[in-house]
Amino acid sequence: MPGQNALTMPALRVVSGADVLRRVDGNRAACLDVIRRGYLAHAADESSIPHSSFLRFPHQPSSRIISLPAYLGGEFDVAGIKWIASFPDNPNRGIPRASAVLLLNDTETGYPYACMESSVISATRTAASAVLGAEALVGGREARRVGIIGTGLIAGHVWRFLRDLNWQTSGFRLFDSERTHAERFGRMLTDQGAQDVVVVDNVAQAFTDCDLVVLTTVSGEPHIHDPELLAHAPVVLHLSLRDLAPDLILAAQNFTDDVDHAVRERTSLHLTEQRTGNRDFIDGTLAEVLTGTASREPGRAAIFSPFGLGVLDIALGKWVYDQVAADDDGTEIPDFFGDAVR
Repeated sequence: MPGQNALTMPALRVVSGADVLRRVDGNRAACLDVIRRGYLAHAADESSIPHSSFLRFPHQPSSRIISLPAYLGGEFDVAGIKWIASFPDNPNRGIPRASAVLLLNDTETGYPYACMESSVISATRTAASAVLGAEALVGGREARRVGIIGTGLIAGHVWRFLRDLNWQTSGFRLFDSERTHAERFGRMLTDQGAQDVVVVDNVAQAFTDCDLVVLTTVSGEPHIHDPELLAHAPVVLHLSLRDLAPDLILAAQNFTDDVDHAVRERTSLHLTEQRTGNRDFIDGTLAEVLTGTASREPGRAAIFSPFGLGVLDIALGKWVYDQVAADDDGTEIPDFFGDAVR
């Protein structure tokens, strides 16, 4: 651990969002590989992930703060916790909906050695996981047309992974409950070289003729009910977890990152379990697809619903931290613990 020996207390390095973003930009292929290796380490039982805890507010039912503690062993050997807040009214205040910090702990002493701005790490992890799932289920980096429902921060990160990993696609269909948000997102895509970008009037039009559909809304309840939307067998990246009614879940193959984590907290998978009384509708995890022990059925829709594992946040956070520390970047506080804790 940086800054520790037999005579001195450990140092703590504070890493800003700008420090994180500088390491992510231009290195998304490496980020994708970190997430892939993190999934495989988790699947090999080299991890410990308690269930996430949701702090809710009686006077603000749409707001929440989530804690995601995790340990990832193997090549990573890191422990930590992400503390991420989602306050949907924040955009009305002129600030982003989500904020987050990530603490990384040394696995020998337990002392934290990094405090990192984590909204960038969280969004990067989410997008990398989504695009990794898309590649595994599509069978390559090609989608004739991409539908995006919910055109906020996460959708932007997914687009950057598609762009930087040279996905081949000939068009985009965009829907957002706030049309102006979709229009602004569309202009950004066009300015960055995307072709045939169309803002559509309803959710169904973002499914039609799209062989890859990305759901990144803030919906807390299912609002998409018609299983006929899946008749053309798209791959659906269900990143917001609660958009799809059980009828759609049951009309498709379903993959997630960790079944026990994903089938809870009233996700679409959880609601489907409550209806059916079992989890037989889940066909496997992404790690199983990556290792070939599960696979997509040709001609059938596939839905990837990743809950968002804390081990992926700390894996990506450790990768960023190592680069920041090597560059002596961020702000190191050598006496953060000092004599006060002795």
